[in-house]
Amino acid sequence: MPASAEPSPHPFTVGETPAPYREPEPSSGPTDDPAETGSTDDPAETGSTTRRSRRKGGYPPLPQPLPVPVIDNHTHFDFRDGAVEVSVGEALDVAAAAGVGGAVQVGTDLASSRLTAAVVEQDARLLGAVALHPNEAPLLAEAGTLDDALGEIEELASGERVRALGETGLDYFRTGEDGRGSQLLSFRSHLDIAKRLGKALQIHDRDAHDDVVATLLADGAPDRVVLHCFSGDAALARRCNEQGWYMSFAGTLTFRNAANLREALLVADPALVLVETDAPFLTPHPYRGRPNASYVMPATVRAMAELLDTELDALCARLTRNTEAVYGTW
Repeated sequence: MPASAEPSPHPFTVGETPAPYREPEPSSGPTDDPAETGSTDDPAETGSTTRRSRRKGGYPPLPQPLPVPVIDNHTHFDFRDGAVEVSVGEALDVAAAAGVGGAVQVGTDLASSRLTAAVVEQDARLLGAVALHPNEAPLLAEAGTLDDALGEIEELASGERVRALGETGLDYFRTGEDGRGSQLLSFRSHLDIAKRLGKALQIHDRDAHDDVVATLLADGAPDRVVLHCFSGDAALARRCNEQGWYMSFAGTLTFRNAANLREALLVADPALVLVETDAPFLTPHPYRGRPNASYVMPATVRAMAELLDTELDALCARLTRNTEAVYGTW
């Protein structure tokens, strides 16, 4: 764990939204800020952006801190919600106050991957993953720039503090059949880069479980594979157990309609379980629909401990060990 994850005095109060995440006072005049008027779709699925429209309710209150620090192994500090703009340092300070001692900042296109490669050099609590999101690949292929973009991703991934290729994979929800060839080409290229550079592979898998598994088996997976925001069922969890692939659970685990995820967690090998936020998306219950942040992750961890009927401190320690087994030490 990073040294800065050790408990220390901080100005944040449990039960209140931390100051850096509070909405600014509304202006008296009109605004042209796209953050106030833009789409509410997930930028990671529709083309990356650093701005989102404001969602009702604002950021959640600071929870009781976890008894043992854990790591958010997948987040997007470059995506912002509404008018709230939080620096990486502030985000990590608030996360530490909640017992989240570090994070993996994840790229989804060239711009966010460049930012990731730069920002991980600026804070010891941060490691990085760089990639072209599967929904980005067809756009680049259509523009004739996919090969060049993949070449730059490989250069960015060579940095010592960039520990993974991700998020890459297949998404059959947002991209139709005409774009699936480009997605597969990009996925296989990332897989190859990860193996050649000795990096972990963070996979985005949406409505594509069978083809993701088939590709990993056909091409040969890297030593460390993470199914980010695990969205499968108990059967897929068993496949991951067999192959030694890590399963990263997000706030979706707490959703009422996510019985498949809870069943998967119950059969998952405890040594292969990770936790993430995918912030600012996938905010756990009871704050679903509000923007997410690394400091909110204790809600997911506590839900995991309750479901698994295990002591919270023991689960936190296990999650940290598992995360460091994938990405190395911070």
